[in-house]
Amino acid sequence: MLKKAFKTVDRGFLFIEDWSLFIAVSVALLTAMANVVLRKATDNVSLYWSDEVVRKVIYFSTYIGCVAAIRSRSLIRIDAVPQIFPVLKKPLTLFSHVAVLFFAGIMIYLGMQMTQMMFQDEYARTTTLQIPEWYFYAILPVMGVMMFLRTLVVMVEDWRGTQDVTGES
Repeated sequence: MLKKAFKTVDRGFLFIEDWSLFIAVSVALLTAMANVVLRKATDNVSLYWSDEVVRKVIYFSTYIGCVAAIRSRSLIRIDAVPQIFPVLKKPLTLFSHVAVLFFAGIMIYLGMQMTQMMFQDEYARTTTLQIPEWYFYAILPVMGVMMFLRTLVVMVEDWRGTQDVTGES
């Protein structure tokens, strides 16, 4: 039952991570390319909002990329000490997971506060596109929840000695 729930969470997050990152980066790439082509091919035509789109995509992809990094076990962690002292590998891995859970909790708490603050400020909008800023702040608690759940899945995998939630090594 737990294995099936973890597998469902894993697949759902994988879908969200892959497709949201693909779409966001594609939009940024196409926008930046169109702006460069317009600037070089014409004398005075430019997409004045393209830089803002690229900045917001970098912001988005950084935070969603954190969640993806947990799945691939690519987050920064203590790596040299367990190679020298293999007996410390499990305790340091557990410490790393607990630190990520703590960070995720902070992101949920502070992200909710910041999102609410931006939501209440009717003038908090992006400079050129006039998109409400709270949309971008809302990614913080969403990312925190995803990081927290993804870390729990990875912790269970580590505890069971498997590399994915299906039980296959």
